Amino acid sequence: MANKRDLKKDINYVFGDIIEAVYYWELENSDKPTKESEAIIDEAIASFDELIGRVNDRSVEDKKAHFKSINTDLETKGRALIDRINKLK
Repeated sequence: MANKRDLKKDINYVFGDIIEAVYYWELENSDKPTKESEAIIDEAIASFDELIGRVNDRSVEDKKAHFKSINTDLETKGRALIDRINKLK
């Protein structure tokens, strides 16, 4: 983990790319319902807000461990959302 700024950029890029992938799926599959894809976007936004809030928390004692756990959660949530995108029909 380099620094706080890089972690924020990673969070932004990961969830931005996920939302962009969902929008591409919706464009390619305009005849299909978008209820599932909209749920993925909503979850991505909620996860983004949660992780950014955790990054900005200044009351943490062990910052290194705190940022490492945020990075791990980012990977876990990002992979879960990508798996959901891949399962869209």
